[in-house]
Amino acid sequence: MITSQIESGIIAREGDLVQLQGAGHKSHLLRLQAGGVLQTHRGVIRHDDIIGQKWGSRLESHQGNPFYLLQPGIADLIKGIKRTTQILYPKEIGQILIIMGIGPGMRVLECGSGSGGLTTAFAYMVGESGHVYSYERKSEIQTLAIKNLERVGLIDRVTFKVGDAADGFSEENVDALFLDLPNPYDYLPQSRRSLKPGGYLGMLVPTVNQVQLCLQALNQHNFAFVEVMEVLVRYYKTDWQHLRPVDRMIAHTGFLLFGRAVDRLSAEPQASIESFGDEPSMEEA
Repeated sequence: MITSQIESGIIAREGDLVQLQGAGHKSHLLRLQAGGVLQTHRGVIRHDDIIGQKWGSRLESHQGNPFYLLQPGIADLIKGIKRTTQILYPKEIGQILIIMGIGPGMRVLECGSGSGGLTTAFAYMVGESGHVYSYERKSEIQTLAIKNLERVGLIDRVTFKVGDAADGFSEENVDALFLDLPNPYDYLPQSRRSLKPGGYLGMLVPTVNQVQLCLQALNQHNFAFVEVMEVLVRYYKTDWQHLRPVDRMIAHTGFLLFGRAVDRLSAEPQASIESFGDEPSMEEA
């Protein structure tokens, strides 16, 4: 499991999931096995030469090219998964995890397994005491997600199901539910039936037109405290003598919407249930 790998101390051991980071930022994720071999375009590295090394060690391939031995973080696991569909970027996933309060012991449902990027993050965060339920309409797509969760040692925390959101979900009283679908606004009644009272709902859509449809549906189906956002990230070159932004940035990749399942929203004045998007002030104790 990834948890045992993180707690394994200061050296890499057989069975650990490790990241070999090349000097040119090319990385490889692998699970250490005695006698195993990693073949790269920068040379061969034997697992036996990695096992027992301290984290952070500088290793070399048989061609003399350097690699650094690191423990992968959650962003590394997501970036390293194999994919046939577009995965969510870490910049969106970070917001999803924080705003929806994903943590140990939670029961989380997602519809739209894709290649398993968000599933990996959910499974990582709920811990051994929580669980993730992942629905996908096409079994062939979900097969890859299952393999990706097996690869990082998180498969025991996820139940994969083949099903259509239109038919609803068999789980009840889940803590959080995320819809990664082209038309999530059509499935809010099904989502409410599976969410616990006050539970978190999250959605991702690419266009403003879809955001408008989502907002209308959220209001109709008693979701309050709604937030809409897009997450823009700009990296900087790390040369301290020539510090400046990189030439390209990850800009718009989608709009995130969040809401909470409440009772009798229509009974409240609209002004009292407006979103939190205007940066509420922090009151001093």
